[in-house]
Formats: sequence, structure tokens, C-alpha cells
Amino acid sequence: MLTVTTVNVNGLRAAAKKGFVEWLAGTAADAICLQEVRAEPHQLPDEVREPDGWFTAHAPAGAKGRAGVSLYTRREPDAVRIGFGSSEFDLSGRYIEADLPGVTVASLYLPSGEVGTERQDEKTRFMKEFLEYLRELKTRAAADGREVVVCGDWNIAHREADLKNWKGNKKNSGFLPEEREWLSRVLDADEAAYVDVTRALHPDEEGPYTWWSYRGRAFDNDSGWRIDYQIATPGLADRAVKAWVERAATHEERWSDHAPVTAVYEL
Repeated sequence: MLTVTTVNVNGLRAAAKKGFVEWLAGTAADAICLQEVRAEPHQLPDEVREPDGWFTAHAPAGAKGRAGVSLYTRREPDAVRIGFGSSEFDLSGRYIEADLPGVTVASLYLPSGEVGTERQDEKTRFMKEFLEYLRELKTRAAADGREVVVCGDWNIAHREADLKNWKGNKKNSGFLPEEREWLSRVLDADEAAYVDVTRALHPDEEGPYTWWSYRGRAFDNDSGWRIDYQIATPGLADRAVKAWVERAATHEERWSDHAPVTAVYEL
């Protein structure tokens, strides 16, 4: 069995003070993908930079205090790679991958975007490059007899079922038609042909949401977005036996505005 968890920590130093350390001590995951770490490795407390029982790899952003992704694995990876061959994005702290036996596990933090600004243009450029890389990664992994799972904050709600207030967000970044179409291409059997693991196991469920704004009572009302995914090659997705969102019991017990998304694969 391989258990994989992904979570946007919304600043790992802050999360460590609010419950991440305790969560890490209790998790059964074999691999953990973190996004929005927002710290250089030397700035992290020892218990989260190199926790006992874990091998860690960090890819901080070139711009201090922004983005940043990390991977924690129970066993030492055979290889770790930062970036995906992009001259623009490889130092932006948005992608890291590690080879475990038979599986490549990746942590992705896709740009969030903002309509009418350079941030949205950046997101569009990233998506274009990353789709090509996903195709290459799948082909390369297949040649090596490996499967792939790209975990992280994809910053796109794919379907209406993935967003509570979808009617009010049709013109907002994260639910734009062109973003949703791009994610469809990632999942289309005639395109990149990956699989949304949680949706495959819960085809008719609203959500389950993975992010809730800190504003108002979004969490208490479960008015959220499903933007954190485990996107896997079909061979691995077919072996997924369980996937769920580790939603905190109360607003006060949250250590991020996102919740961990966990999947179990029967290898």
C-alpha cells in the first residue's frame, strides 16, 4: 500500500505553530506533498525541516516569502528533481518530484492568477508549459515502467460540483472557462490522459472541498472550493482504493486554509 497526502500549508512556519507538527506525527502517509511553504529550508524549525523518520526535499521560491513546495517521504527517494525544465518557472518554488519504487510523486503549486492582471498571464503561461511537461513525464515514466501522481494546489475548480458558489465565480480566476478547459485536457484520454483520483472514487459527490476562505463563515457553512488534487496516470489511479479530505472538526482546529487530501493506492 502507498498512502499519499497533499496539502497547501499556507506558510509552513505558521502551520507548525498551529498544529502541523502534531498532524505530521500522527499521519500514516508514506509521502507528503506540501505547497506554499513560503520559507527557505534554513528558516524552518528542525522538526519540520528534517523531522525524524522522514526524508525531505525543499524547493523554495526565488522570491523570498512566496510559493515554495516540499516533499516528505518515509524512504529515501531514488532521485529528486526540482522544476520541469522551464526557464521562467524552475526557480519559482512551484514544482518538485521524487522517484519512489515504481512511482514518481510530485508536489505542484500552480499560480493562482487574478483576472485582468499579470498574475493571470503568468498562470496561463505556466499552464501551457506544464501541460507539455505532463505529457513528457507520463511518456518517460511509462518507458521506465513507472506510474506518476502529481499532487498539489492546482488552483482550478474543474466542475460545478467542485465549487459551492460556482454561479458567482464564473468570471473569477480558478473557475474561468479556459482554466477548466485546460484541466479537462490534462484529464482527457485523447490528450494528457491523467485521472483525478478523488473524483474517480467519488463521481457524484459535491466537493469534497479542500479550501475555504478565512473570511466570514465559509468553513462553518462548507462554502468551499475543491482545488487540491491528486492527478495520477491511469495505471496508478486504477489502484486507488480510498481518497478523502482531512477536514478539521472545527474552524479553530485548522492549521491552514486548505485541508490535506489523502489517497491510498494498492501497489
